[in-house]
Parts: sequence; C-alpha cells; structure tokens
Amino acid sequence: MQPTFQTDLGSLYQGDCLEWLGTVEAESVDLVFADPPFNLNKNYGEGINDGLTDTDYLAWCEAWVAECVRVVKPGGALWLYNIPRWNVEIGHMLNASGMMFRHWVAVDIKMSLPIQGKLYPSHYSLLYYTKGKPKTFERPRLPIPVCRHCGGDIKDYGGHRKKLHPDGINVSDVWTDIPPVRHRGTKNRGANQLSERMLERVLTISSDPGDLVLDPFGGSGTTFAVAERMHRHWMGSEIGDVEPIMRRLRGEDAVYELPGRGDAGKGVRRKAAARVDGLF
Repeated sequence: MQPTFQTDLGSLYQGDCLEWLGTVEAESVDLVFADPPFNLNKNYGEGINDGLTDTDYLAWCEAWVAECVRVVKPGGALWLYNIPRWNVEIGHMLNASGMMFRHWVAVDIKMSLPIQGKLYPSHYSLLYYTKGKPKTFERPRLPIPVCRHCGGDIKDYGGHRKKLHPDGINVSDVWTDIPPVRHRGTKNRGANQLSERMLERVLTISSDPGDLVLDPFGGSGTTFAVAERMHRHWMGSEIGDVEPIMRRLRGEDAVYELPGRGDAGKGVRRKAAARVDGLF
C-alpha cells in the first residue's frame, strides 16, 4: 500500500486497517492508539458496517488487536478507547496475548441521554497495556483545582496543602477534564471525534519525541495532529474519507473543544487542528 498523504513526520494510508497492519514490520512501533468503531450502528459512510453481531464484532476486534500487539516493540504501549461493554472483552484478548495490564482509565464524558433500565452511562473506557515493562512512563500532573469564583482550593487537603508538588497533583485513572469536541461547520459531529487533550496525555505518558505512534483508525486525524505537534513520528490508516484528515494536517480545518471541568469561565477554546512546527 502506498501512503495517501505524508508529512515530514508521518504517513497516512487509506484502506482497511487489517490489510494495512499486515504490511507493518513486527515490533517496530513505540505506541499504538486505537479508537475503533463501537458497533453502535452509526453511519460512518460507505463500506463501514457498524452494526455487526456481537460474535462478528469481537472476531474482527480479535484480528486487529493481534496485529497491534504484533507491531508493538518490547516495552512499547497500547492504548485502546472503547465503551466498557467491549473493552471488557478486548482486555481479555490482550491478557491472553501476553501484554501487561497497566490501567483501565475511566474518561468521564457524558455524550448520551440516560437509558431506561440502566445506570446513566457517563464514561468511556481507555485501556492501557504494555509489552513487558514500559520503556517510557511519564506521569503528568494537573494544576490544583480552584474555585472559579473565589480562587480558593476546591478540595480540602487536610492541612497538607503546602506539601503538594509545585507542578500540581498526579493524574489518576479517572479523567474528568477531557472536553467534548465540536467540529467547525456542524452543530454536533458526535462522540467519535477525540479530544486533543486526551491524546496529548496518552502521548506524554507513553512516548518520547522521535518515537513512532500508530493509529489504525484515523477518524478525524486527532492522533496524527497531536503527534505532529509533539514531534512524534506517526503512521495510520482510515478506511473512510481521508480528505478531512488531510485538511486538518494542512492547517485548513479546525476543531473546537468545549470547556472541561476546571475550564469554566474560560469560554470555548478554539484549537487549530494542526499547529505543526515547520509544516506550514
């Protein structure tokens, strides 16, 4: 397969991820980030079936998960974003493959209405596995949350406030500060567009500048845009229309991230989707 689009740091391929992953060299990638379709019967365009039976969906997942495991270097990381229903099953696949479980991260984003007869689904699951001991692990810190009205600390630190790290508090495995995303020109593009903040955190934790990041489900190109900005090499595929990704990486398109918790009062932040040093 030949790349459809390239930058100095990365290559984008258009086509089925399984066909493309089979061409990637074994144990050549430092970090895989995967955000597959959730099998919720959404319309992703011609040639993409998001309404498979449970058995067929899990069989498909098992195939691409195996390929992702194959291409990760020893010490490399694999992050997988999905709804809890499917990540329970995919986590079992990764355990059976010999990958090392690190975390189940709950990403608190409310993007749907309550469902009758069930608890209100308010988080997505982000699995974090490594191939053996991680070669890179950088634990980010978050600013100490303060009240937007009075400026005081929201949390009571029991008299130990002065002993907290000056760079902030450690990130936990529950992420409440990931904002929903809206796309310019549409009122609501839906939940399948990822926040740059989430990708920034994933790449910070599990990669260094110059590392190679792979995303087999390119979607709107968030992984690639963030990799460019953070000076990571990247490669990825997208079976659907890749023109939006190309526009984004050329700096011709933009996304809007709604304020997350702790961002109240700052207004909607407009983010150019490809703030790439030296690209344009």
